[in-house]
Amino acid sequence: MRRPPVRPVALATARLDLLPLLPEHADEMSLVLADPALHAFTGGAPLSREALRARYERLTAGSPDPVVVWANWVLRLRGPGRLVGTVQATITPSQGLAEVAWVVGVPWQGLGFASEAARALTAWLERLPVDRLVAHVHPDHAASAAVARACGLRPAGHRQDGEIRWQSPAVRAGAQA
Repeated sequence: MRRPPVRPVALATARLDLLPLLPEHADEMSLVLADPALHAFTGGAPLSREALRARYERLTAGSPDPVVVWANWVLRLRGPGRLVGTVQATITPSQGLAEVAWVVGVPWQGLGFASEAARALTAWLERLPVDRLVAHVHPDHAASAAVARACGLRPAGHRQDGEIRWQSPAVRAGAQA
């Protein structure tokens, strides 16, 4: 039996709408992601609006690997309707694996938006054929470690590219997508 493809769907939390990423989001997101402080732990520099749009076009086109699904959302703050960040998952259903990540613009950090959005993402992933969640967090990034912890992830004692691997503590039996 063939599984239907996994595609990101709109999700909602108490304060946020998680909207599937579109290239048009690049205009506003280039402002959200413009602060160089966002790259303190990940390296690199903010992308221009044009470069970010090109990146979003690649992401929405999907992974070139047919067994991998790229699922990306922007976070829209309900009320003002302002974009404040992103969450993403790289899903490999055949391995039951999803690697998750999040970023919230500097003006909206410390308000719980990353944890709120990441919990919504992980709840969505638990309904898929995913039994293992993983995140990679810089060892000095306490805020990101707190988000991973809020999602039920725990440090695995393994480092990859200098980051600590966080993962779900137990195998979950995911339902069919």
